[in-house]
Amino acid sequence: MTLLDKWRTLRGVVRSLRIYYGRGARRGDMDSLYRQFVRANDLVFDVGAHVGDRIASFRRLGARVVAVEPQPALARTLKLIYGRDRAVALEPVAVGRSAGSVDLKVNPTNPTVSSASDAFIKAADGAPGWEGQQWSKTVRVPVTTLDALIDRYGSPSFIKLDVEGFEVEALAGLTRPVPALSFEFTTIQRELALAGVERCVALGFRLYNAALGESQRLAHAEWQDARGIANWLAALPMTANSGDIYALRSGLTRD
Repeated sequence: MTLLDKWRTLRGVVRSLRIYYGRGARRGDMDSLYRQFVRANDLVFDVGAHVGDRIASFRRLGARVVAVEPQPALARTLKLIYGRDRAVALEPVAVGRSAGSVDLKVNPTNPTVSSASDAFIKAADGAPGWEGQQWSKTVRVPVTTLDALIDRYGSPSFIKLDVEGFEVEALAGLTRPVPALSFEFTTIQRELALAGVERCVALGFRLYNAALGESQRLAHAEWQDARGIANWLAALPMTANSGDIYALRSGLTRD
């Protein structure tokens, strides 16, 4: 890695730390959102942990966390922040449909959009809101599965997936029942979001909701069935850009 590459990587990590740890109000909104799914002593999988702002929220709620992040610079950052927390296990790997390895395309100046999906990068090329993004570095990273993580750590109460167009691949490696999960979607790959809902239906999830962008607020007062959330996804304007789909196997009963 050249000195310029190192500088770009460091600048990208610092930028992410400022964005994701910089606002106290955002922390409160995040805790309120995840409190619906996570309780003290629960196990949570944070897949695509990035710089760990969700880890912080899950820990504030008293949960134990398995944090999965394949980007070497971000994995080192997480180790610095959470390496002494015995309730946080760090896994510097990607998650997919089967164990092995994959090429991760890294965006050094905006590491939050680094991706193992060529289709995601192609969809972002020239799309409104994605101007100027460059995936200028490729690293080979190991891949595990959600099932393998469950074998190692136990069954989680909640799984958060944010892996930039690789969500359906990650869900393909899950066959065990879990109470709740979320996965990121983008309007540049709307069909992938619909495929994610279909996969959740096959896994036995019955109720759905969503949060747009980084709002940390559910979009629907009432939880939707799969058709309802699919219709909502299909009707979103392109400018909505991204968000997260939330899926439950049964109703929320953990007040």
